[in-house]
Amino acid sequence: MTQSPVLRALRGATTADANTAAAIEAAVAELVQALVARNGLGAEQLVSVTFSVTGDLDACFPAAIARRQPGWGQVALLDCQQMAVVGDLPRCIRLLAHAWLPPQQAPLHPYLRAAAQLRPDRVDP
Repeated sequence: MTQSPVLRALRGATTADANTAAAIEAAVAELVQALVARNGLGAEQLVSVTFSVTGDLDACFPAAIARRQPGWGQVALLDCQQMAVVGDLPRCIRLLAHAWLPPQQAPLHPYLRAAAQLRPDRVDP
């Protein structure tokens, strides 16, 4: 008997090399690809993705970059600014995704580039 998928929250983060559209696009594309690959996600499994960025990134919207992914037309995407905290990691892009996963599948949370230091317990090989 096949068990019904369960809704899981997936986290991840990365950093952009600069506050330019090209640097943000490269970082977001890498983060989204890692999220999809590590969790074996098809577009139909994704419900929503919220991106937050630190205040030093304002060259473009991460959701606009993610929207270019094949099949992501039905995924609810949102951008917001991360809460400003003294000493926060600069040029950081975080995401919170909701996806349907098989109940036995453990979610894998990609923390890439300098953002790997935020959650060393969640960094995957």
